[in-house]
This record gives sequence, C-alpha cells and structure tokens, in this order.
Amino acid sequence: MYTKFVICLGLLALGGQPAVAQRLLTLDSCRAMALRNNKQLSISKVKQDVAANLRRSARTKYLPHVSAVGSYLHTSEEISILNSDQKNFLTNMGTSLVQDQGLQEGMGAVSQTMANIAPLLAQMGVPLQELQAMSAQMQQFPEEVKTKLNGVGERIVDAFRTDTRNVWAGSVMLTQPVFMGGSIVALNRLASINEKMQQNSTDAKEQATIYATDKAYWQVVSLRHKQRLAQAYLDLVKKLDDNVNKMIAEGVATRSDGLSVDVKVNEAEMMLTKVNDGLVLSRMLLCQTIGLPVNEQIVLPEEEAENVTAAALAPRLDVAQALENRPELRQLENMADMSRQATNILKAGNLPMVALTGGYSVSNPNVLNGFEKKFAGFWNVGVLVRVPIWNWGDVMYKVRASKGATAILNLELEEAKEKIELQATQTAYQMEEANKRLAMAETSVKRADENLRTANLGFSEGVITPTTVMEAQTAWLQAKSQQIDAEIDVRLSQVNLKKVMGTLSVN
Repeated sequence: MYTKFVICLGLLALGGQPAVAQRLLTLDSCRAMALRNNKQLSISKVKQDVAANLRRSARTKYLPHVSAVGSYLHTSEEISILNSDQKNFLTNMGTSLVQDQGLQEGMGAVSQTMANIAPLLAQMGVPLQELQAMSAQMQQFPEEVKTKLNGVGERIVDAFRTDTRNVWAGSVMLTQPVFMGGSIVALNRLASINEKMQQNSTDAKEQATIYATDKAYWQVVSLRHKQRLAQAYLDLVKKLDDNVNKMIAEGVATRSDGLSVDVKVNEAEMMLTKVNDGLVLSRMLLCQTIGLPVNEQIVLPEEEAENVTAAALAPRLDVAQALENRPELRQLENMADMSRQATNILKAGNLPMVALTGGYSVSNPNVLNGFEKKFAGFWNVGVLVRVPIWNWGDVMYKVRASKGATAILNLELEEAKEKIELQATQTAYQMEEANKRLAMAETSVKRADENLRTANLGFSEGVITPTTVMEAQTAWLQAKSQQIDAEIDVRLSQVNLKKVMGTLSVN
C-alpha cells in the first residue's frame, strides 16, 4: 500500500513539470549565435587567416634567404687527367731511358775509356780493387737509373689520380635580392590587398548571415501571431456554429445556414493546421540558421506580444555612404587593385634583376691543394644579374591581357555602383511603402473590429443573417493578417535598408 502511494506521488510530480524546457532567445542572441555557428562564415575567417599568412610570407621576399645543399656521388670510374699512353710512359720512364741507344753508346764509351786509362791509374797508385769496383758500378748504373726513374714515374701517376668514385660536396648559399623589376613590391601589395578582400568578404557574409537570421526570426514571430489569429478565428466560427445550431433547433435558421457555417469551421481548422505546420518548419529553419539542433524547443519574446510594430522610421537615404560601406563594392575594388598589381608583376619580366650572393662550399676530394682525399672549402661572394633580351613579345602579350582583365573589373565596379544606387533608392521607397501599408492595415483592423462587433450584435438581435456574420469574420481575419504582414514588412524593410547602406551589424 505504501509503495503504491509513493509511485502515485512520483507520477503526479512528473506530470506537473513541463515535458521539454523551452529556450528563450532574443533577436540579438540569435544573431550572435548565427555568426558564431555559421559554417561559411567560419570558412571565410579561415581564408582571412590564410591571407594574413600569405602577406607575412610576401614580406620575407625583401630579406636575404639562406640555403644549404649537400650531396654524395658514387661513380663506377674515376676521372683521369692522364690518358693510358701517358700513364704507361711515366711508369716505364726509367726502362725507356736505359734502353735508349744513345745512352747505351755513351755508357759503352765510358767503359772503354775506363779500360784505356786503367794502366795509367794503376801507375798513379790506384789499387786494382778500386778499379774493379768502379768498373762494376759503371755496369750497375743503368739498372739503378731505370729503377729510380720508374719509381718517380709511378709516383707522378699516383699524384695525378683524382679518386672521384666517391665524391662528397656541400655548400651554404645566401641570396639577397637588390632589384627584381618591382615584382617583390607588387607581390607585397597584392598580398595586402588580398587580406583586405578576405576581410571584406567576411563582412559581406556576416551581413548576409544577420539578414537571413532576421528573416527567419520574424517569420517565426509572424507565423506565431497568425497561429493565434487562426485560433481566434476558429473560436469565432465555432461560436457562430454553436449559435446557428441552436437557432436551427428552435426553427429560426435553416439547415443551409448550418452547412455554410460548418464549411467555414472546416476552413478555419485547415488554416490553423497549415499555420501550425508552417510554424514548426519556421522554428526548425531558425534553429538551423543559428546553429541549434532543429528539434530544439525555442521561444521568442515577440511571440506573445500584442503586436510587433516597430517604430516607424523615415528612410535616410545616403547613396555616398552606401557606396563607401558596402563590402561587396570594396571586394570589387580589391579585385581591380589586385589585377593592377598582377600586371606590375608581369611587367617585371621585361626588366633586369639584380641579386647579391655569398656562401661557402666544401668537397671531398678537393682541388685546393692538388687532389686531396679530405674535406676542404672556400668562401665566395658575387653579383647575379639577369637581363631579358628577347622573348618574342611573350611578356607584352601577358601584360595586355592583364590590363584587359583590369578594365573588365573596373566596368563591373561601375555597374555595381549604379545598381547599388538604384537598390538604395528602391529600398527607401519600399520602407516608405511598408510604413504606409502598416498605417492602412491598422485603420482596416479598427474598421473590421467595429464591423464584426456590429455584425455580432445584429446577429444576436436577429436582424443579421449568419452569412453576413461570416463575411464580417472573414474581413476581420484578412485585416488582422494584413496587419501582421505589414508589421513584419516594416521590421524587415528597416533591416533591408541597413543591409543596403552597409551598416547592418550585431549591435
């Protein structure tokens, strides 16, 4: 028994709470959420960051750039300074010299002379052993010369070996641009203009997002008021239907009158169903626009207000301000400026370019002290000059094409200015028309209220037919619906004027 009592209390407590909590959103909060959650706007901001980084990259073109290069090369054969005949001659230089006929004849003459003067030397007291040793040395001299000269030739051949089958090389190079034909200056201006264009693109998308949010917001408010109007109209025709059925029962009204009222009840129910469906879809659209789940339960402050009339504002038309503030125009101006800078970059192709260079190079083997099998290097500085001489008019044609593209952009810019002037004028007239339409709708609602009151009074007195009452109800419905549309049009015309003037923002 106690358990059942607790369960009942729990069910009652749950039943007393709302099923889904509703989220209250104002127009400013919807705008802020839309700007924060819009995917295209996020993409535009990323593009803006990209443009800023490109501008920073362009600034580095003024500064010296340092690069390092290293390499290793293995070849199947080494570079040979001496050919095969030269190598063969040097390695056999002593043998060739000993085999020379003139040298042999000379050595023979020396031996004969030694033999002729041997008795004289003996008389002078030179021992026989020394004479024999001198004769033996003279006989060995050609072989010693051959051996030593062959050794010297081999060392010469070895000294000329490059040993380039395994080559290591590296260098560090510094390049400082001095004059690049104005291309670096134009490139930096181009990057700065591109950054401004991306900012203008972001501003344009922000205004478009705010405008779309306002349209979705006021559409929800409009359909909510029309829902209340449709419910009030349904209550009126149901009340009339009840009264007519009573009159039919008393015999003071015909069955035809009852059927006519029934048709109006069905029409009113169908109208309410359509408005309910449209309101649900409009809430989903608003949720999607501001980045909320489409099933989020939201409520707007203006939904329950008696009316959504905005203060009637006289349109302040300032075409010069519109031309200055519109981000779309600034984008076209940026594009024209970028085209001019692109032309300057192309013109640089016909101008000389000057750069300073400096660096340090190292290699193994190196040739700084013959061919040495070790790392060694040297510093170097220089000036690099490139002067274009002839390119068959290639740069000239590209410059002409670029100037043509700039002329097209200038014409599009002038056309856009003319259209914005016309748009600003039309928007001002539309705002005045919306204000007049609202004043007329308010007057019509007062007349329709009085007409409906009179019809209901006459029907209760029995002097007016149900058909006349239904006509008065229909006229009242149309007048109230037109008033709601006029109120929303006034709101949207004010927003549209700000958008045309380029002053639409969150605040």
